Amino acid sequence: MEVSNFVSQVAAIPEVRYQLVKQQQKMGSEKGVVMDGRDIGTVVFPEAELKLFMTASAETRATRRFDELINRGDNVTFNDVLHNIQERDYIDSNREDSPLLKADDAIEIDNSNLTRDAQFQKIVKLAEIAIQENH
Repeated sequence: MEVSNFVSQVAAIPEVRYQLVKQQQKMGSEKGVVMDGRDIGTVVFPEAELKLFMTASAETRATRRFDELINRGDNVTFNDVLHNIQERDYIDSNREDSPLLKADDAIEIDNSNLTRDAQFQKIVKLAEIAIQENH
C-alpha cells in the first residue's frame, strides 16, 4: 500500500514517464514480450499485435488486492484499498501525459466475474489467434 499510494503521482511526472517508456520499448524491441500497464497499448507499444484492455469494477479489484495484501500479512482495511484504487484510477485517467485510455484496437475483457483460469484460457486463445494472423 505504501508504494501504491505514490505510484500514480510519480508516474505523472513527464521525465519519469519518458525514461520508463524508453526502457519498456527497449525490452520489447525484439517482440515476444508480455507487458502490463495502463499505457502499454496506447503509448509504449501502439503497434502491438495483441492489445488487451482488462477491466473490473473498482470493488472487485479492491477485493482481489485486499485479499492479496491480507494473505501477505499486511495490515490494511478494505476501504483503504478501495480508496487507493479509485484515487489511482482518477489520477491515471486524468493526467496530461499518457492518460489511462483503451486503445481503439484493444480487445476489452471485463474480468469481474471470471476466474483466473477462465481469464487465462481466454487470453491464450486470443494470443494464439494473433500469432497465427501475424506469422
